[in-house]
Amino acid sequence: MAIISKSVDIGKKKLTLEIGRFAGQATSSVLGKYGETMVLAAVVESGSKEELGYFPLTVDYIERLYAGGRIKGSRWVKREGRTSDEGVLIDRLIDRSVRPLFPKEYFNEVQVTVTLLSVDLENDPDVLSVVTSSAALALAGLPWNGPVGSVRVGLKDGIPFVNPTKEEREFSDLDLVVSATREKVIMLEAGARQVPEKQVLQAIIFGKEEAQKVVKLIEDLTGEVGIKPRKIEVKEDDQLKNEIKKIVGNKLADLAKEECLTKGKHPLVEAIKEEIFSSVEEEKKKNAEKLLKKIIKEEIREEILAKKRVDGRKLDEVREIECEVGILPRTHGSAMFRRGQTQVLSVTTLGSPSLQQLIESAEGEESKRYIHHYSMPPYANGETGRVGGPNRREIGHGALAERALEPVIPSQEKFPYTIRVVSEVLSSNGSTSMGSTCGSTISLMDTGVPILAPVSGIAMGLVTKGDDYVILTDIAGYEDFNGDMDFKVAGTKQGVTAIQMDVKNSGLTDKMIEEILDKAIIGREYILEKMLAVISVPREKISQYAPRVTVLHVAPEKIGEIIGPGGRVIRKMMELTGAQIDIEDDGSVTISGVSDQSVAAAASQIEGLTREVKAGDEFEGEVKRIQPFGAFVEVLPGREGLVHVSQMAAGFVSDPGQIVTLGQKVKVRVVEIDEQHRINLSMLFGEDAKKQMAPRREEYRPRGFGGPSRSPGGGGRFGPPRFGDRQDRFRR
Repeated sequence: MAIISKSVDIGKKKLTLEIGRFAGQATSSVLGKYGETMVLAAVVESGSKEELGYFPLTVDYIERLYAGGRIKGSRWVKREGRTSDEGVLIDRLIDRSVRPLFPKEYFNEVQVTVTLLSVDLENDPDVLSVVTSSAALALAGLPWNGPVGSVRVGLKDGIPFVNPTKEEREFSDLDLVVSATREKVIMLEAGARQVPEKQVLQAIIFGKEEAQKVVKLIEDLTGEVGIKPRKIEVKEDDQLKNEIKKIVGNKLADLAKEECLTKGKHPLVEAIKEEIFSSVEEEKKKNAEKLLKKIIKEEIREEILAKKRVDGRKLDEVREIECEVGILPRTHGSAMFRRGQTQVLSVTTLGSPSLQQLIESAEGEESKRYIHHYSMPPYANGETGRVGGPNRREIGHGALAERALEPVIPSQEKFPYTIRVVSEVLSSNGSTSMGSTCGSTISLMDTGVPILAPVSGIAMGLVTKGDDYVILTDIAGYEDFNGDMDFKVAGTKQGVTAIQMDVKNSGLTDKMIEEILDKAIIGREYILEKMLAVISVPREKISQYAPRVTVLHVAPEKIGEIIGPGGRVIRKMMELTGAQIDIEDDGSVTISGVSDQSVAAAASQIEGLTREVKAGDEFEGEVKRIQPFGAFVEVLPGREGLVHVSQMAAGFVSDPGQIVTLGQKVKVRVVEIDEQHRINLSMLFGEDAKKQMAPRREEYRPRGFGGPSRSPGGGGRFGPPRFGDRQDRFRR
């Protein structure tokens, strides 16, 4: 196949899509390039898997470290292993952007594989992966109602801009990914620094408009190749459908209520199924079961469109909320958040900065000091199942809660801890990710983390029929399953901190998004009031079981004095104080320990080692050593100076031991800092000090060599010994 390439300018870079170069045996493949970041998306379609009962679409993002010119840091393992959390999030970003556009009647197995080939450290591969996957699906000739365009939107001073670089995102108040078709928005993913909803809406509309350039690019590419999506014709057995509708009849209310309150197999559904099976032929039973599910869904949707919720709530009503903090006595902080049947236990743990998570990717290494993990075992749904590592859903929900709270986490300078929050989902019936966000907020406050503002979150739902639609506040599980949208919004009173939206229909109009955001504010503020009624501000003190951490900043040239020759000084400090000391190249010294006393002791020693001592400074020091020519006094932790015998008393001192004793506290002043940075001290003050002059340090020597010269000129047998003379003495 000939190589065909199409390009369009998006933001400050050129987006290029190319076919015909790689992966010729795939159903379709596209090479995408933006800046110097490149990905290859390959699509393969295989046979039908209708027996599964769902569309078997698989998206796999493969990250290769060679894309950034890197080799894995492990000494023993050099091959890339399991997909990183970041890779899983890109998987989900692609899946949520393309899955809704496949017809419900399509059950062929489809796999989208995206491989990162090159990364330029400026342009992230996530949005490019969505765009390239969209192009590959459009070129595969599948029954797909695409293409989809996707862009990233930044926001500075209320003005949106498209596809910010990594450096520009540092200064942006919003990190928003918008995926859209020609008419509607189909996927949103955002993190924000408490941005007002009106500005978020403006950014979404801007992103949708920019995405149209990508949609047109893909349409031009498919038009030149001549690929068109195929159609699927589905014929229903109308007679069988009417029979099932009659059997369901008045049982709908009880059925929907049971669906709302339980998970797994439903006794009432099983009873209806048995009644249907008893009246239809064997060959129609499989079709009858599918029709039953479809009819139940249609009837529930009709009830919602009639503005009736199964649990009796109003359309904008939030379920009953219960909060509790300080549940687990030995943890650093804990909280339980329950909304309806959704219950989450969030536990916070504090650690030293050295415990930050190190993340290795093709773009390099980075560390993360705020970590949120989400876990939902099978019992949360009343089911049995495998318990092990996190699945994609758990990784995605944890990342959403982390993103929602990250903007309010205090800086490391203000709160020098590594923070890990684990949300244990104990019961699930609608929006456990937002339950985790709420539970984690009050857990952080219970821990004593001085968050900038409390965050609450809510999930909004939607049911549509033609141009008619109903927006639901705080959707339960059955409303999520039978509805068209899951729109999660988290934020503070000041504005939005995170958004995640995916749909099951053809997307949302601008008007729908505006209404949803407006209704979400009301729901979020109601939930926040319930949370603050339990704990209104972060605790003033952290738990007695949490480590104590303090950070000092010293001049980088002083680092060597803290470490000492071969690390002896720092090891001795850690041994004596019981504290852990970590030093960065910029002079940041982090001290952590199990008690305030150990941290304070280590900090005092480091401050002493690095303090700039000047002539005239006065100290109360401890006598550490006594020599015939004077005494060494510790004026600062780890810093000693010499008090010469001539500076101990106004008169002649023949023996320093007559003036001071080991361990004695004496008041001293700094006379000078000599050329070798040694400290010369004096115990003389006032008139006594004026009468006595301090000798130079090079004049100090043991009495056995003639004693120190007291004459200004020195010389003779009492003068400073010459090097040769001293060597002769040792030889004799």
